[in-house]
Amino acid sequence: MLGSVILLWLCTCLLFLLVRTRRPKNFPPGPRPLPLFGNLLQLSIANPMKDLEELSKRYGNIYSLYMGSKAAVVLNGFEAMKEALVTKAVDFAGRPKDLMVNHVTEGKGVILTDYGPSWREHRRFALMTLRNFGLGKQSMEERILGEVSYIIARLEKSAGKPMDPQTLFHDAASNIICTVLFGKRYDYEDKFLKRFIKLYTENAKIANGPWAMIYDTLPMVRSLPLPFKKAFTNSAIVKKMSRDLVSEHKKTRIPGEPRDFIDCYLDELDKVCTCIGDDGSSFSEDQLVMYVLDLHFAGTDTTSNTLLTAFLYLSTHSDIQERCQREIDEVLQGKDQVSFEDRHKMPYTQAMIYESQRIANTVPLSVFHCTTKDTELMGYSIPKGTLIIPNLSSVLYEESQWKFPHEFNPENFLNDQGQFEKPEAFMPFSAGPRMCLGEGLARMELFLILVTLLRRFQFVWPEDGGEPDYTPVWGVTLTPKPYRMVVRHRLKSSD
Repeated sequence: MLGSVILLWLCTCLLFLLVRTRRPKNFPPGPRPLPLFGNLLQLSIANPMKDLEELSKRYGNIYSLYMGSKAAVVLNGFEAMKEALVTKAVDFAGRPKDLMVNHVTEGKGVILTDYGPSWREHRRFALMTLRNFGLGKQSMEERILGEVSYIIARLEKSAGKPMDPQTLFHDAASNIICTVLFGKRYDYEDKFLKRFIKLYTENAKIANGPWAMIYDTLPMVRSLPLPFKKAFTNSAIVKKMSRDLVSEHKKTRIPGEPRDFIDCYLDELDKVCTCIGDDGSSFSEDQLVMYVLDLHFAGTDTTSNTLLTAFLYLSTHSDIQERCQREIDEVLQGKDQVSFEDRHKMPYTQAMIYESQRIANTVPLSVFHCTTKDTELMGYSIPKGTLIIPNLSSVLYEESQWKFPHEFNPENFLNDQGQFEKPEAFMPFSAGPRMCLGEGLARMELFLILVTLLRRFQFVWPEDGGEPDYTPVWGVTLTPKPYRMVVRHRLKSSD
């Protein structure tokens, strides 16, 4: 009797899902979805990028997939991306609300917050506060160059022998954003820093792994004790760590004299509290806790993975490294340290850095978007609430947009006169109003760190390193496979 009831229930669910997964009229084409699973089983869980590429060859630059019964539209190529994210930016500026990452973050912060007043308030506040703390100014340069001195000290210890840079750049990028958010840096062996980064790295892997796909596709399993629960446990721990930092700031701050981002936010909360009858503000302590975690992750992972990619390719492309070093030596002759303004005199080095970002392809599927209303895209009808997946890889490697789409070559960013030139298709930070908040900081970090280290050291692929493997490790952000490089002095310490 029980078996018959279960069978009937399953048949009813399957019939219901079959009806639900019919494509709306004039919806982008795509593979036929399976009952219950949608197109989940048609994508490689280890790394779906090849599958997405094959689907674009078959169905075109705009096609649809189903995550269970939830429709999603995948955008490929520069033209589709530009129309959706720039020309019709508001139509495509939403965020999905029922994915694992939304539930882990409780809909707070700024990266995954849906388009609306709260998102606008918090994005505007972040941009203003980052500017006030020196973004684009000499004070931010000093923060970054101060952290570079610790990188140099670590490299000095490894000079002449192979070393693994995996954690070094992650720790350094984390510390730079920590000085802005928390007003302090941490020793690279600090337990707080190590735990913070470990938990976030684990969650990044879970969020783009098979269990997150199962969570997103099959809502009926969400309450079961399956491995995706680890993401919620990790998130609770980092939120507690963030909340403790906020509590410390509340005890030691002087209102109106902010030391860092947290103090600035607490000052803003004070203003909200003193505005009698104003209950419409989205600012709250709960928001702040998630907000700093958002900014820390955004300011750490992409920058560190781009640096790892840059040194992987520089150590295996000695001609490119040497040409950068000649340009750096010529421009910085007689100067103690580099300035961000020097980038205008270093077209080849700047081109190499942008090429590192392009080839790193750090956030291949961007952050998922969602349509805010019924709209159209390149002739197709896209209903309100449709999940949008911007395949940034398809733009960064698009053959019609780049001179050398499939190789590491700074010439992709140089015109015929050898001057630096950024193509429109360069969008590693996405595009439009949801473009990455930390773009300005990342650009400054990459330039100052790479130029300072290339001026001082030579980076060489180890003789016993075998053939370099450029295939990245799949996740929310792509990261190079662990590798070793030999660090050698170029200049004497006195220089």
